[in-house]
Amino acid sequence: MNSESEMSGGVSGKVKKYLQKGIWWFSLLIFVGYVMVWIVRPTNIFYLQWFPDIEAKADSIYFGEQGTIILIYTFPILLIGTLASLYLHLEQKRSNHNTESKGWRFLGLASWKRPLLTKGPLGIITMTELSFAIMFVLLLIWTFCSYLHSMFASAAQEAVKERDQVWEIKLEYSALALGLVGNICLALLFFPVSRGSSILRFIGLTSEGSIKYHIWLGHTAMVLFTAHGLGYIIFWYKTHQILEIFKWNKVGVSNVAGEVSLLAGLIMWAATLPSIRRKAFELFFYTHYLYIVFVVFYVLHLGFSSSCVVLPGFYLFMIDRYLRFLQSQQKIRLVSARVLPCEAVELNFSKNLGLSYAPTSTIFINVPSISKLQWHPFTITSCSDTDPDTLSVVIRSSGTWSNTLYQKLSSSSPLSHLDVSIEGPYGRDSTSYLRHELLVLISGGSGITPFISIIRSLVFKANTEGGKTPRVLLICAFKKSIDLTMIDLILPVSATSTTFDISRLQLQIEAYVTREKQPDMNDKRLTQTSWFKGNLLDEPVSEVLGKNSWLYLSIIISSSFILFLLLIGILTRYYIYPIDYNTDLIYPDFSRSSLSMLFICMSIAIVATSAFLWNKKQNKDLGQIKNIYTSDQSTSPGSGYYNADKELGSLPLQSLVQTAKVHYGETPDIKKILSGCTGSSIGVLVSGPRKMRHEVASICTSCSTDDLHFESVSFSW
Repeated sequence: MNSESEMSGGVSGKVKKYLQKGIWWFSLLIFVGYVMVWIVRPTNIFYLQWFPDIEAKADSIYFGEQGTIILIYTFPILLIGTLASLYLHLEQKRSNHNTESKGWRFLGLASWKRPLLTKGPLGIITMTELSFAIMFVLLLIWTFCSYLHSMFASAAQEAVKERDQVWEIKLEYSALALGLVGNICLALLFFPVSRGSSILRFIGLTSEGSIKYHIWLGHTAMVLFTAHGLGYIIFWYKTHQILEIFKWNKVGVSNVAGEVSLLAGLIMWAATLPSIRRKAFELFFYTHYLYIVFVVFYVLHLGFSSSCVVLPGFYLFMIDRYLRFLQSQQKIRLVSARVLPCEAVELNFSKNLGLSYAPTSTIFINVPSISKLQWHPFTITSCSDTDPDTLSVVIRSSGTWSNTLYQKLSSSSPLSHLDVSIEGPYGRDSTSYLRHELLVLISGGSGITPFISIIRSLVFKANTEGGKTPRVLLICAFKKSIDLTMIDLILPVSATSTTFDISRLQLQIEAYVTREKQPDMNDKRLTQTSWFKGNLLDEPVSEVLGKNSWLYLSIIISSSFILFLLLIGILTRYYIYPIDYNTDLIYPDFSRSSLSMLFICMSIAIVATSAFLWNKKQNKDLGQIKNIYTSDQSTSPGSGYYNADKELGSLPLQSLVQTAKVHYGETPDIKKILSGCTGSSIGVLVSGPRKMRHEVASICTSCSTDDLHFESVSFSW
């Protein structure tokens, strides 16, 4: 019987593996075809031959012209999003968080992830990133030049017809071409900021690690769209048509809508200036909500049909954003808070036993009693293996929000309960650090937080699986000696975690205190842990769509899109077509675009809400997990915490600070340390200030050995 079961499991595993490979190559084929469309798009072959032929075959009384554009530009990417979700669902059944991203392995690009450029305004750039960036820039140049070549061919004839000078017509055509090229950037702009994106995860990326692509695309798009708008203003001024600025056409391009969209974009762009973003982050953050105005008026500017060219990225972003909204409405069970002398606090939340996440994952936290609008990202420090029923984050007092939270939790009268909402967790499905013989973890200050979850994960592997784990060298730099207490966060406060013996992991800690030459013996503050009461409405942390979230996401993408097509098909056939007869010359574009955007929102809301509620109904084990700590807290009736005076020293584990080698009054010599490292494969992970990350990346780049692998790990506070 056992052999039959094992054989069945093996066959099932092989089927899943073949399905995954089939999905990968089919998705790659679709993507290549999609890219080819963008390459051919600015040529006469596409506009004069291919597009009219496709339009003639796809045109119908149900979808009109927009049906052709949806078929060419929207459908392929949404299909890839659906297939990527199915792929990740299959991967979830096989994944143990120990393998490198399959996307990189299939493409053969794993060796290209090593830093190539470490200095400059773009930050740390790998060979892969540089290659794709060059190809993207070449696509922009090719598109712009091709449009100009086609348009300029008729410039003289158009000048005679309009009684303008040839250079003026060329200026108008150049402005138009700049706007069309900007559409390429806009088509990709929203993919990096979709936190739960299946496409990003499919190719081995995370939203947090891809934010820099969003920044690059945003700057490029705004340069192009600004030049597009200025070009038209100059053209209208020179041709005495300045009143065109106030024109809102019933059919076709609406200038006023374009100007409103551009103005919203310029305000967002201005708020990204370092002087504003660093000194007034909240202004930068809230200003970015103007993206709604930007997108809505962009659609009204071009009309919904033409806007379908950039629809896929925003469509998937809307699904992600709405799911985040649904998850954020739940109140999460806060179990305990560990207050550190260095003005940092570790929050421990109740977690659904079925929730699994990889080390270095992040969550977004909202505390309504501090601010109902502010959401702050934090790196998860717990490990889903060593902490099966809790999820932990560390928050250091470094701003108004975090300082208020610290004061609440460290006061002499501890809180009995604190309402908290969470979005996430977000992160990679897998990590590759286990393949190294030596793992060098380099952190600066707060950057130690993502390494806590990595070390806890390695401790679990060393204690349970019996497999070989890499040797770990943790190099952490702090400003003051009191900050050394951050090292003790590696030891979980969870009682179930204390059963794991950390000595089984070959861990060496080198700590550096840069601004003190000797320990501060006057600071006698101790680490304290407070326990909180539960609330009947509190929920454990869980994925927004449950353990089969990727499967549900594929259903949401496909079903909502089908519902949207059904709605616009009915609208076009029985309301617009009797008026317009597919001429696009009678029915107002404003009404068509507004109704289409409304139907998109309705489709996503209906399907996503249904999936969310269905999953919540099926998840029957929440009640058990929700009250997991209730019995313990009842031993202290009337109090808001349990064992509030419980300190780290009372745990049956030795303080890790005592085992660390501490260097006072000096900074780590990274180059010397790395040169002394030995091993057939060395993995270097750095997390800390920008300057430190660039320095370590530069050192790793200069190393001639191929056995050294570098990765910059993002962390959030």
